[in-house]
Amino acid sequence: MNMRYLSVPTVLLSLAACQALPLESIERPATSNVPVQIASQSLHNITSPNISHSREFAVGSINRFMFTKWAGPDLPVWIYAPDNIDVHKAPILFVMHGTKRDPHRYIREWVEPARANGLIIIAPEFSKTDFPKSAGYNLGNVFRKEGKGLQDEAIWSFSAIEPIFDVVRRAVDSRQEKYSIYGHSAGSQFVHRFLYYKPNARAHQYLSANAGWYTVPDMTKSYPYGLKGAGVSEEMLKKALSKNVLILLGDKDNDPNHKSLRRTDEAMQQGPHRYARGLSYHMAGQKQADKYGVNYHWTIQIVPGVAHKNGQMAVAAASSVD
Repeated sequence: MNMRYLSVPTVLLSLAACQALPLESIERPATSNVPVQIASQSLHNITSPNISHSREFAVGSINRFMFTKWAGPDLPVWIYAPDNIDVHKAPILFVMHGTKRDPHRYIREWVEPARANGLIIIAPEFSKTDFPKSAGYNLGNVFRKEGKGLQDEAIWSFSAIEPIFDVVRRAVDSRQEKYSIYGHSAGSQFVHRFLYYKPNARAHQYLSANAGWYTVPDMTKSYPYGLKGAGVSEEMLKKALSKNVLILLGDKDNDPNHKSLRRTDEAMQQGPHRYARGLSYHMAGQKQADKYGVNYHWTIQIVPGVAHKNGQMAVAAASSVD
């Protein structure tokens, strides 16, 4: 593949901030031949788009750098910018990984959809060590334990998204003022809760695919299955209901015995499997929008023949990104 290069501005970059990941340790699907560039530097000190250029990221390759410009733990971040786009104008899409915390696989599965639809992909990595269990990642690290004591908002996993967007936008000299955010499985849970907790985020589109269970938009149901005790106000909920949300469901993601499907009583009330729970979530959103008199902008898309597969859901989602 002929690669063009994209200059990334850096200043006083800390080599210690990023440990280069050996290429052989990156999961490579047998069908993938996309090159990987491992950054040996951090983008922590990017402050201006006009500072000198000393590091290049390859357009057309998957790149990885260490993000440090926030209060939480350092985060590996994976970026893919196709070599057939204008990087200054291309839409920017965050891709949130699932419970295996494997953004390198997710971003590889997004390479072809990104090329076909002209998208820049950003895939941050929230490790099990730094963001343990569902509370640490897909529930946003909002509480020390589910419903037991608020964390400082600065270290919520949700709080990393906006500053990552700023760093990458400067790095690629993007003119985009907003971004879209997609998640599959646990990543889908991250996305639909990010919607509630970050009402002023610059995300203009939320794509939630095949979540295993939901925090439903209902102030009478207890957190984490509803918003009672979640620290989300009615005004925040109304704002969420009016935003551009696409719920993507594979119609074959209907295994009630799937090994990673949550089976608590509260989760089972949402439906016997992911497909049913997604339909239930959409209906709950419509009900609450009617209750509050809010213009409901959530939509649902059924993806025929697809089970719990991010790669296949990515193909369906990509054409909806704007």
